[in-house]
Amino acid sequence: MATNAATGATSQSVRSLRPHLNQRLAFNSTAGPALISSYGRRNLSLISKPYSIRLRVACAAKPQTVEKVCKIVKNQLALPDDSNVTGESKFAALGADSLDTVEIVMGLEEEFGISVEEESAQSISTVQDAADLIEEIISKQNP
Repeated sequence: MATNAATGATSQSVRSLRPHLNQRLAFNSTAGPALISSYGRRNLSLISKPYSIRLRVACAAKPQTVEKVCKIVKNQLALPDDSNVTGESKFAALGADSLDTVEIVMGLEEEFGISVEEESAQSISTVQDAADLIEEIISKQNP
């Protein structure tokens, strides 16, 4: 160990630190899991392991469709006209329970002249989900 006379700081040689470096350190990064290892070598190695990325592609419904869905949701839940209902609004956050959600879907079916399957209806949790589903059903009916 050496002492710097000007600063009074002490330093250790790299050789004395080697036992501390001979260990594996694993960490997560934004690029995925990685591994740093020295294993007695003078150079550190970095190994990045690949991982899969899941992307969700969603088509955005027309603004008119979203507005109609917002209006129907407000009517079904008896919300005041000045309440803020947007495409991102979740039915549960607006106070809807499962029965309210069924009534909303029935109102949407009546307004748009469509039929929503039960499996599809269960996947609806936001106004945007409902509007996207409506657009999808309409596009299948009119190819």
